[in-house]
Amino acid sequence: MTWPEVTWSEVTWAEFILGLVTLQRAGELVLSHYNTSRLIARGAVAVAPGHYPLMVAVHATWLISLWVFGHAQPIHVIALLFYLALQVLRIWVMGTLGARWTTGIVVLPGQPLVATGPYRFLSHPNYAVVAGEIAVLPLVLGLPIPAVMFTFLNAGVLMIRIRAENQALAASRELMPHAAP
Repeated sequence: MTWPEVTWSEVTWAEFILGLVTLQRAGELVLSHYNTSRLIARGAVAVAPGHYPLMVAVHATWLISLWVFGHAQPIHVIALLFYLALQVLRIWVMGTLGARWTTGIVVLPGQPLVATGPYRFLSHPNYAVVAGEIAVLPLVLGLPIPAVMFTFLNAGVLMIRIRAENQALAASRELMPHAAP
């Protein structure tokens, strides 16, 4: 069996962008697993994992749908610039959280909340970035229906996620000996 040869001239810009996004997401899962393992080794607890498969399903279906419907689409440059700006914000969020960044809810009891970087302005800046990405990347590929559909699906998952995370963080703050009321 021989593998078909693919030359760069046969790869569309949409496929190139989707490939980068797919690699980025895969890398983030590896980083999240690494950070989660290290946090748990330090006494952290994974909280409210019940919604996680739903979140993975929404995100995976979103990316698959972009590959299926968008792989040969022309690129909308303005939307792409906005998507790239979201990537700068993503790096800021992940850099601010450092080893505490995970895709699950992992709480290290007694650890103070992060209040620097984008967390000075928003309680959940990572979710704002992800919501923007889910809406904007389909628009980069000229796919408004998936943009709207997955924005609503993601919003439903985020309602569950943010409620669970806020409860976990509040419980963690209660364990701090000098937590403010």
